[in-house]
Amino acid sequence: MLTNRPYTVALIIPTGIGAAMGGYAGDALPIAKAVAASCDRLITHPNVMNGAQLYWNIPNALYVEGYALDKFAAGTWGLQPVRRNRVGIVFDRSISDELRVRHLQAADAARATLGLDITDYVITDLPLGVELRTASSGASWGTIQQPDSLLRAVDKLINVAGAEAIAVIARFPDDPGATILHDYRHGTGVDPLAGAEAVISHLIVRTFKVPCAHAPALSPLPIDPEISPRSAAEELGYTFLPCVLVGLSRAPQFVELGGLGDGGTGGWGDEGMGEIWNDQVDAVIIPESACGGSGLISFARSSHTKIITVAENQTRMGVTPKTLGIKSIAVRSYLEAIGVITVDRAGMSLDSFYPQIDRLKECE
Repeated sequence: MLTNRPYTVALIIPTGIGAAMGGYAGDALPIAKAVAASCDRLITHPNVMNGAQLYWNIPNALYVEGYALDKFAAGTWGLQPVRRNRVGIVFDRSISDELRVRHLQAADAARATLGLDITDYVITDLPLGVELRTASSGASWGTIQQPDSLLRAVDKLINVAGAEAIAVIARFPDDPGATILHDYRHGTGVDPLAGAEAVISHLIVRTFKVPCAHAPALSPLPIDPEISPRSAAEELGYTFLPCVLVGLSRAPQFVELGGLGDGGTGGWGDEGMGEIWNDQVDAVIIPESACGGSGLISFARSSHTKIITVAENQTRMGVTPKTLGIKSIAVRSYLEAIGVITVDRAGMSLDSFYPQIDRLKECE
């Protein structure tokens, strides 16, 4: 029996750039749920899916760390869906005993309540020394002083404990800046932690080629009754770990181009658990002003992948498709973007949905 291949959408909201939607604590999850309901497969990343202690299981969504997503877009890595990952946890040595116990209790709760397969944990042999930075654009970034200590801990989890995905919990500065933190908690600023979190996960994924995501360890903040709903998920407890463990539990593994099984075209569910490659992506949805990332540029080189840009999701960046000469479908909102992919998935022309349709012209 002939079947159409799965319609696949990549939803990208870059981290640490102050996106009006998706720049806070899991506030892009409603977008991801709606897009996933409009396609067969959704490929997205932790910044979209992570909501601290809040999360949502989207069965047809693939949770792909940002560096891996760039490699996938470039065509050098494929994605191999899995039913379950054994997740190992790395703790920064600078985390206090009490805060570490809080996180271990969250991990045990995920095992007992959600049935997640979490293996051993490792404490780094040195404090990681996370430092936060802010670029002139307002975007956040950061560094770690002891990257080798982090890599040694991950290596032990993979080669001794048999971990297949890595959750990292690093001690972050409690005060990234009074104004920066105030603005973020009130829904008007940039996530001050996101850039440094990306540095940590990129390092691990690049080195070990396994799924990874990060949960910062912070002391609880004073209660503020004026917190924005978009930031409120991070106010609910002592740890942001639950959403990370849930995401990593079924995050796809990575297959390098030219490796065993290269070129698979499997689908989802009853169609199998085959590999997914960049040429199977039908559409990419991204904020209009955030088109400068390597992943989006790689996707834009495809002759069949539609780039859909959302004007309403404003960011601190100013890189539009026009700036880069990228052909795109410009929409105002995510609701319109969902309409575009629904029409495309149905195999119809967008021209049919405008009041005026031009007459056919003779090809000269």
